[in-house]
This record gives sequence, C-alpha cells and structure tokens, in this order.
Amino acid sequence: MSQPFTAQLVLSAYTQAIFPMGQDDGSIYWYSPDPRCIIDLDDFHVSRRLMRTYRQGKFTLKVNSAWDEVIRACAKRDSTWITDDIIRVYTELHDMGFAHSVEAYADGELAGGLYGVSIGGAFMGESMFHRVTDASKVSLVFLVERMRSRKFTLLDSQYMTEHLGTFSAKSIRRGEYVERLKYALLRNCRFD
Repeated sequence: MSQPFTAQLVLSAYTQAIFPMGQDDGSIYWYSPDPRCIIDLDDFHVSRRLMRTYRQGKFTLKVNSAWDEVIRACAKRDSTWITDDIIRVYTELHDMGFAHSVEAYADGELAGGLYGVSIGGAFMGESMFHRVTDASKVSLVFLVERMRSRKFTLLDSQYMTEHLGTFSAKSIRRGEYVERLKYALLRNCRFD
C-alpha cells in the first residue's frame, strides 16, 4: 500500500532531493533526476533587454498575493503534471509557509508568475506561466534578487529547458546537487 500524498511527505522528499509530479491518470510519481538543473545565483544571466524591462517597472511584482490563481494558471496547459492532488498538497504547503508564489501584474491584472517551495536556504522552483510577454521572466529575475538578498544558496529548477538555459541555468550531477542541498538546508532563510 502506498503512503498517502501529504504536505509532510513532500517536504521530506525535497530534503532527500526527490520531488513529485502528477500523471494524467491522477497518480503521483517521484523523481530525482541525474543530472539536475539548477540556477546558480552567482552566475544568473539576464539579457540587457529583459533587465531594461524589469527596471522600467512595466510590471508590479508581489509575493504570495495570488497563490491559487498562480498555481492554477501554471496547471492550465494541454498536458500538465499539476494535478488536483498537487494543487491540494502545495496549497497546504503554502498555508504552512513553505510554498510561495511570485506575481507580475500589468495594469492591475495578473500577467504572469511562478511558484515553488522554500526550505532553509533552498528554493525548489516548480512552474511558471505568462499571459503577457516577459511576465514570467521578470518574476524569475525578482525571485533571484529576493533569494540573494535573503542569503539563499540553491535554486532548484529540476530539468533543463531551453528557456532556463537563457538565464545560464546548468545541469549538475546528482551527487553535487545533494551536497548543495545539504548545505542549503542548514541555512535559516525566510522567503516572505
């Protein structure tokens, strides 16, 4: 018999370099990829054009102002691993103070954002979305700046994508990831 899918189980899994993803049939699978994608906070690269957009204030950036809307917008795609059970458990994690959303607003409307889980000095990025060009990208820039200012050391992106590559994300061996995770978990950082 499998263990119930709970917020405590997810937190425990993250501390062991494991994360869940839902399947179309509603089941939950667990992953610990090798290699693992991270965004090194010291090597984070932002294009001049995007940094100009970020600094111009086209978007108003907030934290935890629209959790439910962000996670549901991230799930709204043809094929998604963000199932009803994932939404339920991550909302519990949000209510417990572990899961956070970053929102980008344009003209008072939610234009994009991202969400993830924060434990110690690690932030496990889960998903992002945009309704307006660059909204998810400026949310990521804001996330990295927030993590740096609060002395976080690890931004886990799980799997490499072409999009993440534009920010100098990199793939590292699982063993190196585990060592970085151990160090990050010892830190006492507050995301909000």
